[in-house]
Amino acid sequence: MKAADFAAAQWSRATGAGVDPHEYRRVTDGLASVADWGPSLLRTGHAHLERAQQAGSAVSAGEHLLTAARWFHLATLAHDEAAPRAAAEADAALTRALMLLEPGARRLTGEGFTGWLRGPADAPVVVVVPGLDSAKEEFLDLAAALLARGLAVCVLDGPGQGVRAATSVLTPAYEQVVGRVVDTLGAARVGLVGLVGLSLGGYFAARTAALEPRVAAVATVSGPFRLDWERLPPPVRDIMARRTGGADSAREFARQVDLTGLAPRIAAPLLVVDGGRDVIPGVSDGQALARLAPQGTYLPVPHGDHLLGNARPDWLPQLADHLAHALKEAHA
Repeated sequence: MKAADFAAAQWSRATGAGVDPHEYRRVTDGLASVADWGPSLLRTGHAHLERAQQAGSAVSAGEHLLTAARWFHLATLAHDEAAPRAAAEADAALTRALMLLEPGARRLTGEGFTGWLRGPADAPVVVVVPGLDSAKEEFLDLAAALLARGLAVCVLDGPGQGVRAATSVLTPAYEQVVGRVVDTLGAARVGLVGLVGLSLGGYFAARTAALEPRVAAVATVSGPFRLDWERLPPPVRDIMARRTGGADSAREFARQVDLTGLAPRIAAPLLVVDGGRDVIPGVSDGQALARLAPQGTYLPVPHGDHLLGNARPDWLPQLADHLAHALKEAHA
């Protein structure tokens, strides 16, 4: 793939993650090949680290660090030798940013997960679940929307994701990961949680909602209802093979991504968001999930692409309100 085509394919995802569109074009327009993607985006992240060092206030420094975290995460999307370093730098930049901007934020680490708990100590918690090659640094704007509604947020890297991608592999049994996260929240947080899953994380979130009784509200964005390995595009299969430990493991993983039997077991209020332009061979969208779940609501956005970074006003406020209302009712 040409560098220009690769950059165009990541455009909506990058801007949806909060990267300035003008800076994105300046950085990616000059790439000679996809091999330049990781090193170039790492340099951009480092430039924001330097700005953080020179900033005149803690707020400005924290904002530059959040921007650096976004760029470092985007640097991983070429899946080259720079990806593990970029993921580690994204995690470090986010850590520094939250230490400056949110001194009350709490680092969470346990078996199979690394993340941050942010927001009011007495508020219901929403766990943000990333997907195949996303990470906790990609969905900072989603976290901000939830925090603005008075919720607490746990942004998460699970097995095979983000900073954990270099040392672990994806697992279909994500309900076990979320269960350990809820246990780690401690006595003050015992109770019900919300989930929002994005891309493959939508499958993880829906599966968890069916199997973990402490989930009181759930939303999915561009999540698959079912995967067909033979029809998946080669780039998707390649990424899945990297994240699961090989082609055979990836094929078995894809076989397990099927919510047909689990969807009717989701008792919590569920919002399913899909983009009409998100058409990937071998991926069944979430309409069947919304239909089979007892409290499922389907929100199709005809012009939305994968992760709907090109249509945020059409779904993000409604999703954040859905989780806020459902969790506050559950805790009333």
